[in-house]
Amino acid sequence: MVRHSRYIVLVTLFLSSVTGAIWAAPEKIETLKIGAAAPDFALPGVDGKIHKLADYAEAKVLVIIFTCNHCPTAQAYEGRIKKLVTDYKDKGVAVVAISPNDPLAVRLDELGYSDVGDTLDDMKIRFKDKQWNFPYLYDGQNQKVSKAYGPMTTPHVFIFDAQRKLRFAGRIDNNERHPDKVTSHDTRNAVEALLKGESVPVETTRTFGCSIKWASKRDSVAQAFGQWAKEPVSVEGIALKDIAPLLKNDTGKLRVINIWSTTCGPCVVEFPELVTINRMYRRRDFEMVSISVDGAGRRAKVLEFLKEKEASFRNYLYTGDDIYAFIEAVDKDWPGAIPYTMLIKPGGEVLYHHLGLIDPLEVKQAIVEYLGRTYR
Repeated sequence: MVRHSRYIVLVTLFLSSVTGAIWAAPEKIETLKIGAAAPDFALPGVDGKIHKLADYAEAKVLVIIFTCNHCPTAQAYEGRIKKLVTDYKDKGVAVVAISPNDPLAVRLDELGYSDVGDTLDDMKIRFKDKQWNFPYLYDGQNQKVSKAYGPMTTPHVFIFDAQRKLRFAGRIDNNERHPDKVTSHDTRNAVEALLKGESVPVETTRTFGCSIKWASKRDSVAQAFGQWAKEPVSVEGIALKDIAPLLKNDTGKLRVINIWSTTCGPCVVEFPELVTINRMYRRRDFEMVSISVDGAGRRAKVLEFLKEKEASFRNYLYTGDDIYAFIEAVDKDWPGAIPYTMLIKPGGEVLYHHLGLIDPLEVKQAIVEYLGRTYR
């Protein structure tokens, strides 16, 4: 909820001003050196268990991949990580994924390629949805393990031999967008070499992806909420004749239309989620539109509500007298109850529609599956 999120930010700002201890200056994080011993860890996994380095003692090769939910590059490699596990699980290779990000250091507009953030609960959702076949551990609480290993991006791979000495640190391969065009399978090459008792041909590579969201970046989140709160909020009238062009959606963007009223309890409850969704995806080919059916006489009340919710997207107030004509114009199959939410593709095809309170995760999944989770 927007109000709840702003409350957290304001409290954090207050504590920071009092103690000076919430946002420290960015630490200098160094990547673990080749030949160094694997730093120990005891981290919670999505399976509800605590995973320790010693749990993987029998593996001939240990592959630790720092990755996360929200990063487009990380998502591009999810399938390849699963394939790596499948191909080497019977050869003595253990693969462990660790999310290094502090969830409170991730801005909403950094989630434009994802349906979830980087909390442990969010990790459980991604793990289940994508049916991952490897442990997924959370280091977002204090990031001590991540600081010890020193990943620079998500993903960042660290491969250890049987004595748990680091033998490779770098990328999975050299083509994020096109797996069929990969010419350097760096992670696989390192694993193969170690299984054969050979030296790793290339010990380190650059990595590409999203930066690690260290706790020191929380101030960026607070700044974002402050900036969004200053954005102008308005509402304009919309007549019955203007509904069809709105539904046709010739913008080239995926359009969400939410029909609501200030007098509708569920509408008021779900509205902050619409604001969050807009902040997540508005940098992409996406547009949020709300239509209030309060009636022209309640314009001041509608605008007051929209300003309170910081709804700085396109807001309309239906000005016609015939609500049933409006219902017919929007959707012949819509019985008329509100809230009513539609996702409309460019050209007017309805991708998703829902009567009543939305499931925010369901809506986000529909949006991101259409827009894409990775860079194209």
